Amino acid sequence: MTAPEAESIRLRSAAPRRPARREHLPVVAVVALGGGAGAAARYAVSLWGTRSEGGFPWQTFWTNVTGCAVIGVLMVVVTEVVTAHRLVRPFLGTGVLGGFTTFSTYAVDVQRLVDTGHARTALACLAVTPPAALLAVWAAASATRRVLIRRQR
Repeated sequence: MTAPEAESIRLRSAAPRRPARREHLPVVAVVALGGGAGAAARYAVSLWGTRSEGGFPWQTFWTNVTGCAVIGVLMVVVTEVVTAHRLVRPFLGTGVLGGFTTFSTYAVDVQRLVDTGHARTALACLAVTPPAALLAVWAAASATRRVLIRRQR
């Protein structure tokens, strides 16, 4: 065995061990359960009201903005306030709220508007949804921190 071969063997054995797949199963399970609950809630919201041909997709917009605001509150609470179980964040954040927010539907709404000749509405939706969602996360997280600081005084 030459020296480089021996060195490569040492490097391979010194590499950090990847967690066993079974260690990931609880996380995958809670994300799946939460995602199902979030998607069901999103679908229920989509049934409220009517959507006009070529109109702004308000249901999708408000679903995303509301979900992002709740994500802002959740992340402050579970990362800065309470010591939560390791599965709370994946269940609520990735699962429930990931399933509830619907950026795939946002993309489909934009495409549908373009395909039906409503490019201006599509452009408006495309332009305002991401900043509104980011603003919702930031505002909700900031407001949550302010409320928590006031309670500590």
